[in-house]
Parts: sequence; C-alpha cells; structure tokens
Amino acid sequence: MEPAITDFINDNKIATVCFITKEGKPYCINCFYLLDEENHVLMFKSSSGASHDEMVLPNANIAGTILPDSIDILKIKGIQFSGKILSKEDVDKFKLSSQYTKKYPFSLAMPGYIWGVLLERIKYTNNTLGFGNKTIWNLSDEKK
Repeated sequence: MEPAITDFINDNKIATVCFITKEGKPYCINCFYLLDEENHVLMFKSSSGASHDEMVLPNANIAGTILPDSIDILKIKGIQFSGKILSKEDVDKFKLSSQYTKKYPFSLAMPGYIWGVLLERIKYTNNTLGFGNKTIWNLSDEKK
C-alpha cells in the first residue's frame, strides 16, 4: 500500500462504514478505526447489542470513507474504500482486538467486539497535489 495512503489513514480516526443488511437495505455506521498495514485490515469496535450486530454477515461486501476532521474545499483529501468483513476467526488470527485496545484503551470500558475489514480497494483523493489527484490501490495488485 502506498505510504501516502497509509499516512492519511493513520493520521485520521473516524471512518464511515457502509454495508447491505440481510434484508438488502443499506446501512452506515461511524466508528473509530485502526489500520493493520501488514494484513491490509481496517478494524473497528462495535458495542454489544448494536443494531448492526445482527445485520452483517462474515464475507459481506462493505464500502466506506475516511475524511479529515476539518475540510478545506480547495484542499480536499479523503479515502474511499471497499472490502469484505472478516470472520471472528480471522479477527482472532490477526490479533486485531489487542491492536485496537492498545490504540484506543477507552474501548476496554465498552462491551463489544472488534470487526475487521479486509481492504480490497482504496481510492485516495489529495487535491493539495492538484485538483482531482487520485491514487488507487488494489489488494489484487499487492498479491502479484
């Protein structure tokens, strides 16, 4: 993954994650996240009993965005991403819970569990390098 992409992701904190429910309806959540660069996984915590707990299936396709805390229209930067929800076994295998609680210790006070998203595609827009400047990353290119 390009350093410009990982730097932007690591410099920010909140993502919007969107998915389709079992009933075929769109649903979005906002969450604190952490990037596992080595495994290309974006992780976030969900509180126990949250409505989306029952809505998302492992391997479900998801999409989302990451924006900075403040936006300057002329200097827009942001990430659009897509990927798949990991199974609880994969979350355990990658030790995502310990990574997440190390970054966000306050999350220990919130009952719940860690979700993982295997990132498959990222589009990073950085208009500070020129209007419409985009960097595309695909997991499939990384595996070649």
